Amino acid sequence: MSEADGKGNADALARLLRFVLAAGEVRIVEDDALVAADGRGQPLAPAVLAEALSRGLLRRDGGRLSPLPEARAHLKRRLCDAQTPFAGQHRDMAAVTVLRDGVQERAFANRLESPLASLARLKEKSGEAYLPEGAFAAGERLHADFTRGGLQPKMTMSWEPRIASRQKGEAGVGRDLTDTALAARLRVARAIEAIGPELSGVALDVCCFMKGLETVERERQWPARSAKLMLRAALLALARHYAPPAKTARHRHVWGAEGYRPDLSR
Repeated sequence: MSEADGKGNADALARLLRFVLAAGEVRIVEDDALVAADGRGQPLAPAVLAEALSRGLLRRDGGRLSPLPEARAHLKRRLCDAQTPFAGQHRDMAAVTVLRDGVQERAFANRLESPLASLARLKEKSGEAYLPEGAFAAGERLHADFTRGGLQPKMTMSWEPRIASRQKGEAGVGRDLTDTALAARLRVARAIEAIGPELSGVALDVCCFMKGLETVERERQWPARSAKLMLRAALLALARHYAPPAKTARHRHVWGAEGYRPDLSR
């Protein structure tokens, strides 16, 4: 199938979904034409109908078609792609493993959204990665806990009543936090303490507030290209916090004069 045929089928599928969603339910006659409730028909290719059924977008019950929830979601995704035709050049989609409710799941993430992505692509003169994989994973983990704890600043106005769910003498915001959010905030606090006060600021700016390195240098009045070095040191310390090195057993040596015997009664 050529690219033009594929695009034509995708357009036909979108028209079919819009038609069924608008009608709520349509009937199919033997020649694979859609007949609406008011008697008006619309021709339909059998391959398009088969694709809609196989992808779980429509449900067929005898001679009737009805939309499934995935049909509306499919149209929204297609509309977003149509409205942003140049967005693809600013995406670097890659498969990642995320932890959701204690279960590892596969997902796709845009690596270009994170300032760490450009840093992770840098190479040393020896050819090794400038930012080790463990350090990059530590930065992503800090960002995940920061997001899960609800620590991002709100960018929109909140229309909830300020005293709707608060009673006299209560703590306010902490009362509505879930155990998951509280645990995430505790992990963030421990991570910042492990990084140290000298390096924690740049880690928060880049990993959590998604600021670029040039922005960090300008705001903190640092020399050019210094934020890259500070961030690398911060993430290496954070990686050691998340995965501390194994402790090696130390052998004790006791020196004694000639004829010395250890006291075994202790």
